[in-house]
Amino acid sequence: MENHIVIMAGGIGSRLWPMSTPEYPKQFVDVIGCGKSLIQLTVERFLPLCPIQHMWVVTSERYTDIVKEQLPELPESQILAEPEARNTAPCIAYACWKIKKEHPHANIVVTPSDALVINTTEFARCIAMALNKTADSNAIVTLGIKPSRPETGYGYIAAKVYTDVSDMCEVEAFKEKPDKETAQKYVKAGNFFWNAGIFVWNVETITTAIRDYAPQIAEVMDRLEQALFTKREHEELKRLFPMCEKISIDYAVMEQAENIFVVPAEFGWSDLGSWGALHTLLPQDHNGNAKVGTQIELHNCRNCMVHTTEEKRVVLEGLENYIVTERKGQLLVCRMSEEQRIKEFSASKK
Repeated sequence: MENHIVIMAGGIGSRLWPMSTPEYPKQFVDVIGCGKSLIQLTVERFLPLCPIQHMWVVTSERYTDIVKEQLPELPESQILAEPEARNTAPCIAYACWKIKKEHPHANIVVTPSDALVINTTEFARCIAMALNKTADSNAIVTLGIKPSRPETGYGYIAAKVYTDVSDMCEVEAFKEKPDKETAQKYVKAGNFFWNAGIFVWNVETITTAIRDYAPQIAEVMDRLEQALFTKREHEELKRLFPMCEKISIDYAVMEQAENIFVVPAEFGWSDLGSWGALHTLLPQDHNGNAKVGTQIELHNCRNCMVHTTEEKRVVLEGLENYIVTERKGQLLVCRMSEEQRIKEFSASKK
């Protein structure tokens, strides 16, 4: 069975403004100051399992040129441009119908493009285990991140039976983002994992599951199928794709499907969905400050997140629990406790 990787890269990452903007979102940005964007790091960590010739990037029409620029070795025909955003179920269906047409025995990993993984060796081990399971069964496997805190910003996966030595367990249920009290119960229970949005299945399993649980999307894809890999594909996609129900793969398939397994994983994962998440993942100085940029000087500052890669020199004094970030002439100085309002700040232009 051939391994294929589907990388979802259509989001706009509005909670990381001004580093991430609708014109140039976070998956294309060097978030951690390592010289590579998040989508480049995503491709890199899958290379031990799959050549780039078997990778597919689903993105918005407006980002295709950025994808070509950042991933020059990716075949252009494998950049799948959505005419409009319809959430993850139609996005995944389009990629899987397309793969199935030319690779009917493909084994597929679907992954976001904008997460960060610290231990890439352990990550590859977990993905290989999942691919091994799905290669000759109709199982769906997802990766569950062992929670390090009662996080309310992630969905959770509940395992039926879990012991610390389990490599893979059956999934009991998918849970929506909880409130603080519920999140604390999940962490205490010990059999709940963060949902990283990484799914593994073979192409037959997922197309059958979409037919069973999201028949409206399957019907649209069947109509599109005749045009795939032809000159008519772009035109037909533009006409048909917006007809797809706007729904996530979690709601459409995962919460209804059977025979789902979770690999409990610990490889230093973050979806980098907020400045606070980035702050916890980056190295911190003795005062709890994390910084990305060339010459950043902090005096009497504590627990700050500073991201100023375009400035020659930045000097801050007396700040505690603040986010300071600048990109392309846009500056944000915001208390860490107010970071949930950044999306609102970025949208308001006065």
